[in-house]
Amino acid sequence: MQNVNLKIEKNVKVGTDIYLMKLVGDTSSIKKPGEFINITVPGYYLRRPISVCDYGTGYVDILYKVLGLGTKDMSTFKEGMMLDCLVGLGNGFDITKAQKPLLVGGGIGIAPLVGLARAFNEKGIKPILVFGARSKNDIVLVEQLSELCDLHVCTDDGSLGFKGNVIECIKASNLDFDYYYSCGPQKMLEFLSKAYPNGCVSLEARMGCGFGACMGCSIETTKGPKRVCKEGPVFEATEVIF
Repeated sequence: MQNVNLKIEKNVKVGTDIYLMKLVGDTSSIKKPGEFINITVPGYYLRRPISVCDYGTGYVDILYKVLGLGTKDMSTFKEGMMLDCLVGLGNGFDITKAQKPLLVGGGIGIAPLVGLARAFNEKGIKPILVFGARSKNDIVLVEQLSELCDLHVCTDDGSLGFKGNVIECIKASNLDFDYYYSCGPQKMLEFLSKAYPNGCVSLEARMGCGFGACMGCSIETTKGPKRVCKEGPVFEATEVIF
């Protein structure tokens, strides 16, 4: 973990209430896709934990949805603004577990899968990605994802791609994979873990500190209580007690 000041290079709307922010500065503490950063939002006591969408030397991209007052304020932040951030937080994805990876994203849960897909590409592997959402208005970054993945889109209302949820899409498409990586709504992750035990889930939780001190984000697992911010956010699918 490192406390750094990062500068906003861009903060643009890419979907319905969905924004992509690029931050530049010292991001050397980010080691794996699936980690998160904790951002100080002026006027609020607690930092905002946001998944790392993509990262590289000197930059980190975050994808976030306006869901409350804090993220609403973030959507107004201008280029050049400096943000106090904790970076290098959480236990990210282990890309050594798959030779035929399947990535499964639900809604804004697509965020950490972008950097994960890039990491697989750097290994010479183009993963399959199933991206599910309520409607086409929630499907974002399609061009970028199509370059990195064999992309399958599904929507609840059928407005784009396959009509149905991610599990139905996986079955209907008869996808071949040996391990999956997922992030999205808790119900999606719960049913996915029951249908396919051979994978991992990236969880969201309300966090106080973001680095394991306050115990506020503890969950129940088959191995006892664990903290989403420290032992997670990535857990084996069969380990989480939903």
